[in-house]
Amino acid sequence: MTTFLKSLIFLQDSCLAFLSLMFHRGSSEDAAEALKKLETSINGARISFDTTWTREFRSLFIVPLFKCLVAFCLIISLLVFIEGIYMNLVVLYVKVFERKPEKVYRWEAMQEDIELGHETYPMVLVQIPMYNEKEVLQLSIGAACRLIWPLDRLIVQVLDDSTDQTIKELVNTECAKWESKGVNIKCERRDNRNGYKAGALKEGMKHNYVKLCNYVVIFDADFQPEPDYLQHSVPFLVHNPEVALVQARWRFMNANKCLMTRMQEMSLNYHFMAEQESGSTRHAFFSFNGTAGVWRMAAMEEAGGWHDRTTVEDMDLAVRAGLLGWKFVFLNDLTVKSELPSKFKAFRFQQHRWSCGPANLFRKMIMEIIRNKVLFSIYLFNLDKNVPTIFFVTRPITTLVFCSSC
Repeated sequence: MTTFLKSLIFLQDSCLAFLSLMFHRGSSEDAAEALKKLETSINGARISFDTTWTREFRSLFIVPLFKCLVAFCLIISLLVFIEGIYMNLVVLYVKVFERKPEKVYRWEAMQEDIELGHETYPMVLVQIPMYNEKEVLQLSIGAACRLIWPLDRLIVQVLDDSTDQTIKELVNTECAKWESKGVNIKCERRDNRNGYKAGALKEGMKHNYVKLCNYVVIFDADFQPEPDYLQHSVPFLVHNPEVALVQARWRFMNANKCLMTRMQEMSLNYHFMAEQESGSTRHAFFSFNGTAGVWRMAAMEEAGGWHDRTTVEDMDLAVRAGLLGWKFVFLNDLTVKSELPSKFKAFRFQQHRWSCGPANLFRKMIMEIIRNKVLFSIYLFNLDKNVPTIFFVTRPITTLVFCSSC
């Protein structure tokens, strides 16, 4: 890492030296003398560069290169600006004309059949991956077990990778408490932490009882859904076979704790209201947030399931499913309680993951995206509404900015 940083600093100093040489006009006698002959010393040996040659070199190579870089940055900035305006216009259209998902997609409340009883309800698996979550394990497990759904059609799976024996006992106690109340809850553990969260989710899908489920819901350990979460989200998947994912919005319980959490709330609210809501309205791509979402099991299997090749396993799965033509629905009115990082160290780690993870994923999937047959019909142009979108024009290009540093 130190060598890498030194190389970046050397590159920055070199660019500044070239800029100084390029724009210097010789306003004084000392500057004219410096431009006449630039001398440098390397290991005691003196090497001279003729001023005429340096001028020709910068006029033929350096100046055009910097002009191209400036033009490239301006184009990217313009594309990002246009995309932002476009997304906000879509959100305004949704608000004015009340184009909520219930009007765009078919939605009917789940009802119990007189003869079949609960058989009309699909089997739902709720996964809760956790790692040494002593403070929130009772809240997360309790919230999942309180979901309003027939008990014989619901399985709660706690994926506990905890290494602290005390926390393991607390998880076992909590699971046993809800099992005694009739909840079908399973506590699964691994011998290692390979793949971290993605590895735990992938391992959890291998159990035989998972094959009985039609949909899978994922909640991180610090998320607590409302009891009616499944009643609002699952019908979108039941009545719309082309939908693979229903994503709920996050509601932050500690947003007013400090200035940093308040700023995070503002940023993430824009992400939900502008980027994800506009993407859902346009039937365009938006990424799975990693939690508070319901996946169609068939879509996950078709996309290849969970991969642990990057730190953004949620975006990885969403991109692969999206390239197959599956649609995603974002529910702005359906919220799930969560917490924001209130310490700078945790915030920095989260932002590093959210910035470098997509860059690494882009490098691994760039050829798959280019070769995909439905890329232009699904992402570059929205065939359902004939509305062009530049999401996959600007995002991969701007992602290249991070590729060299991640």
